[in-house]
Amino acid sequence: MDTEKIIETITNIFAGADERNWDKVKNSFADKVLLDYSSMNGSPAVVLSSADIIAAWKCFLPGFDLTHHQVSQFRVDEMEGVTKSHFFGKADHFINNDSWTVEGTYDVELITSADGLKVNKFRFNLQKQSGDTGLPQRAVEICKPEQ
Repeated sequence: MDTEKIIETITNIFAGADERNWDKVKNSFADKVLLDYSSMNGSPAVVLSSADIIAAWKCFLPGFDLTHHQVSQFRVDEMEGVTKSHFFGKADHFINNDSWTVEGTYDVELITSADGLKVNKFRFNLQKQSGDTGLPQRAVEICKPEQ
């Protein structure tokens, strides 16, 4: 098990999102991903293509002037060919002088494909949020998807 490569694959999702480098994000996701933000938005987990996840993020994240994700405290386990990681995450989002911060943990699973390690399960476990909780809606309203 190459723990450094596993952590790099995961952190590339967050760095790519902050950089709006969608290829970097895509290269870390499997073709199909079980995406679960139910603890934050109440919607059930859903299997989406990596392209659909990125399309949704393109219609949300660029609505912020800046986002900054910090991930740490990685625990990585591999059992019977399944690689899992649990880690802490904090995301700061800014529009003008307003900010919204979300904190929680993540549980992800990775598979090995012909293209290397890929995240195929991505679950966020909300612990708290602070700041302007209306900022996400403002970001959606001002975001224009890239052409």
